[in-house]
Amino acid sequence: MSYPINHIDGLDADEVETLKSLGIRTTERLLEAAKSPRARRHLAERSGINEKRLLKFANACDHLRIKGMGRGYVGLLHEVGVDTVRELRYRKPENLARAMADANKRKKLVRFLPSQKLVVRWIEQAKKLPLMITYKDRAENSSRNGRRRPQEI
Repeated sequence: MSYPINHIDGLDADEVETLKSLGIRTTERLLEAAKSPRARRHLAERSGINEKRLLKFANACDHLRIKGMGRGYVGLLHEVGVDTVRELRYRKPENLARAMADANKRKKLVRFLPSQKLVVRWIEQAKKLPLMITYKDRAENSSRNGRRRPQEI
């Protein structure tokens, strides 16, 4: 699902306007523009928004691709340590639902807690979604694997 970028918690009004001036008006477009380290660096240079913040917002956009996931639930997942869709894939629904209930009791992030049934659906969807965000550059990955990238001439 795609939402307007002002649907992302933590983006301030200036950042929203800056991103809109760059043609990024939806969560889908922001996810596309910040999906790799190279893309985030490029977007950070153009927007003046820190790369780490861009990654946080890209991860929030990635979560919003899951049906039934609203911005409050993204914040609640973040509060219990599930920052990425990749991490969500490996969570146990009953443990996650309990952790979310505890966190919400302390911080009052959402009005209605997701049911365990909904959490199960989120995890199932996360397993089916193609991964969109990369966290390391190819050059870094290939050098770790003992291979070098061919030099451009």
